[in-house]
Amino acid sequence: MNKPIFKVLEELENQSSLEKSRQVDVPADERMLAITKETGELLNMILRLKNAKNVLEVGMSVGYSTIWCAEAIVENQGKIITIEQNPKKINRAKENFQKANVLDSITIHEGLAMQILQEFNLKEEYKEFFDFVLIDADKENVIKYFEMVLPLVSVGGVIITDNMLYPEKYKEDMKKYSSYIRSNQNVRTITSPIGNGEEITIKLR
Repeated sequence: MNKPIFKVLEELENQSSLEKSRQVDVPADERMLAITKETGELLNMILRLKNAKNVLEVGMSVGYSTIWCAEAIVENQGKIITIEQNPKKINRAKENFQKANVLDSITIHEGLAMQILQEFNLKEEYKEFFDFVLIDADKENVIKYFEMVLPLVSVGGVIITDNMLYPEKYKEDMKKYSSYIRSNQNVRTITSPIGNGEEITIKLR
């Protein structure tokens, strides 16, 4: 891993740790709410194994997960499209991407994920375009996000969904989500205990 990326990831991991332990007081709408380092390593590994080039991220926050993904695809000249509605987090993410030297690989769409995904579904160019998707947005809409993302994923593509097991407050929503995916004959899925729990789903057809 090159030095600028490593340094930014380390800074963000320290910030996330401080926030989670309540050692710093951060307004609710500015908290990182990032994936864990172990999840970042998992995403990075899957992207490398797939030799992925077209990545979609639903819920960017300050860009920690985005940088983990960018590190894996930058050598392949891969691209990430990421969605975030919080302007403060977008500004922080851009600064992080700049410091990590990955800004050229990332396109940010600012706005509501539901609306932006609807727009993507209307564009022929995005049909089965993405070979990797990370869903890490509001959990009450996670089934809808999956429904909207699936037509955009290529056959053999991977969808990762964060927070399957933790925090506890999301458990009911995520149980419904897991049951819903398992009823879909077009995918195969498992729940991994890595990080906060990751649903790893492959599109079969």
